[in-house]
Amino acid sequence: MENPRKYGRPPFSVAVIHGGPGAAGELAPMARELTHECGILEPIQTLASIDGQIHELQAILEKHGDFPVKLVGHSWGAWLSFIFAAHHPRYVRKLIIIGSGPFEQKYAPRIMETRLIRLGEEKISKLYALNEALNDPDANNRNAIFAKFDELMFKVDSFNPLPLHAEYMDFNYDIFQCVWNEANKLRQSDKLLKLGKHILCPVVAVHGDYDPHPFEGVEKPLFHVLNDFRTILLKNCGHYPWLEQNAREMFFEILKEELSEGNDE
Repeated sequence: MENPRKYGRPPFSVAVIHGGPGAAGELAPMARELTHECGILEPIQTLASIDGQIHELQAILEKHGDFPVKLVGHSWGAWLSFIFAAHHPRYVRKLIIIGSGPFEQKYAPRIMETRLIRLGEEKISKLYALNEALNDPDANNRNAIFAKFDELMFKVDSFNPLPLHAEYMDFNYDIFQCVWNEANKLRQSDKLLKLGKHILCPVVAVHGDYDPHPFEGVEKPLFHVLNDFRTILLKNCGHYPWLEQNAREMFFEILKEELSEGNDE
């Protein structure tokens, strides 16, 4: 897989940062939609640690990006962008976090509680079977199982979705397991949230009102640690706004406006 993927023409002043962890390529449809606005990079996170992904992102942006860049991070990519902006505040001009996970542990249980309510008995059984298969140390097809797990979560996390084009994506369960274990500990210790004190750029959180990741767990904690922070809540929208039939148009209007803001300075 090309790394980074490039869309539009240089200078590449915007980078879209995928989630997962381990769901490389998921932001290809978003990046294509933004092609006419500016040059877009889609870095692919290939390393199985947070430090590794930070250094990898730094190397990609230093080689291909036009500093300071605007980072658009989705889900885990929102956290990774947040961490990167804290470590390298002068590199980041603006941070847009989409469908971020909550920044405090007390909000985290609500994610799966919401999902289980939506799934129903039959799909809950499927979820447990996939989870059991993923945790089987003898399984030799865990990336394919992880892709099926992601597809199920996509459906339950979405309000009225367009099709998920998995051909753009490369699933890696080892990356997911290693990075998520680190990330979860970072949140539990409150170190994730405290990193916000080192962020100098404006931060905008875009969130769907149907996203099982509680908006309150993003808005309230970040309001207390960031100096320049705004939130935008999209109606009838789940975890993947660029693939939501009801909210897609509004999402891209907002995103394009946020990315163009300040370009004439």
